[in-house]
Amino acid sequence: MYKKIILDNGIPVVLENVREALSVTFGIWIKIGSRNESIQENGISHFLEHMFFKGTGKRTSKDIAVEIDSLGGELNAFTSRETTTFYIKVLDEHIEKAVELITDIFLHSTFPEEEIGKEKGVIFEEIKMVEDTPEDYMHDLFNKSIWGESGLGQSVLGREEAIKKFTRDDLLNHVQRYYGKQNIVIACSGNFREESLMKNLNLTIGAISRDSLPKEEYCPEFNGQINIVPKKLSEVHLCLGLKGIAQVSEDRYAMYLLNAILGAGISSRLFQEIREKRGLAYSIYSFNISCFDTGVWAVYAGTDRKQVNEVIDIIVQQMRGLSCSLNMNDLEKAKSQLKGNLMLALESTNSKMINIAKQEIYYGRYFSPQDIIKAVEAVTLENLKELSQRLVKNSPLALTVYGPVKKLATHII
Repeated sequence: MYKKIILDNGIPVVLENVREALSVTFGIWIKIGSRNESIQENGISHFLEHMFFKGTGKRTSKDIAVEIDSLGGELNAFTSRETTTFYIKVLDEHIEKAVELITDIFLHSTFPEEEIGKEKGVIFEEIKMVEDTPEDYMHDLFNKSIWGESGLGQSVLGREEAIKKFTRDDLLNHVQRYYGKQNIVIACSGNFREESLMKNLNLTIGAISRDSLPKEEYCPEFNGQINIVPKKLSEVHLCLGLKGIAQVSEDRYAMYLLNAILGAGISSRLFQEIREKRGLAYSIYSFNISCFDTGVWAVYAGTDRKQVNEVIDIIVQQMRGLSCSLNMNDLEKAKSQLKGNLMLALESTNSKMINIAKQEIYYGRYFSPQDIIKAVEAVTLENLKELSQRLVKNSPLALTVYGPVKKLATHII
């Protein structure tokens, strides 16, 4: 059962009580991510996420680690381009201890000076790990190419030159500016007692009085260009795509279906044509990323350099010709796939917590699984064709290539 309650200071708490569950997942969401950072502070949201676990006024970092292990739970955080999230998952019998632990971390972390230098080293290694994983690094290169050097084009992990300069005062200033009550959303899913939880939250997070400064945010222009990044690798990695839709768009369910048909499964057009029929790639898929105000619809592929031009041409043909080849069988198959994926994704308290939090952040309301299924069922073949045509017509194609290639024989214009 879903419920939304407002804390004494105006912070929304979204709850999904699942009585049959044995666990509870509790999350604190901040509506700030890497897109809100200046170039000089790129990576500070992610760095701060790490530093929150380095000790509070009454717990050392080891105390925190020992406590969560003793509960048999999971305590973690993650940063995206638009949000930063801290969460804890435990057996329902430990909910009070878990909420006390994570609220202490969130409200009373001290960001010890001696830990800052060590954590910079950890994050530098994390950056190297991504750069040594071409499929992951490829997406950073593509985002930078289509969105530019700032905002959405920035890496979540940040720039090493910026991270090296971070000080404790920088972290405290970021918290002071952006971790105010207007930017916080609390989400909880699982088996818990609402009255006890809300009383606890009003005494802790509900007592936050500081306001958040307006976020530094603008809608970036989509750059349709070819960007080749030569690198000695065994395979060529590429991302090819066009401007998509915002998260709040009424076309979002049609977008999910289009993406499923194009390349989001093993029966999709691209998987069948490029991998199964021609054997040109092991990894090939399409993806749709929607943000507050814009989005991207793109394809990733990894292939041999001798085949890269053929793979690019096939992807372009499939994307541009999709509207003409769509049929009712495609639509019904995609609907079944999407509904199945949705229901399976919402089986855990983690995923339920993430779902209700994102709905509150992006829509300010709750859509039940039944609401979403109804909206998916309402999408018509004409809706799909119209959206596909509009996306291709209104956006140039962008291509980023990373690997052992210096020029392309193909073109995407």
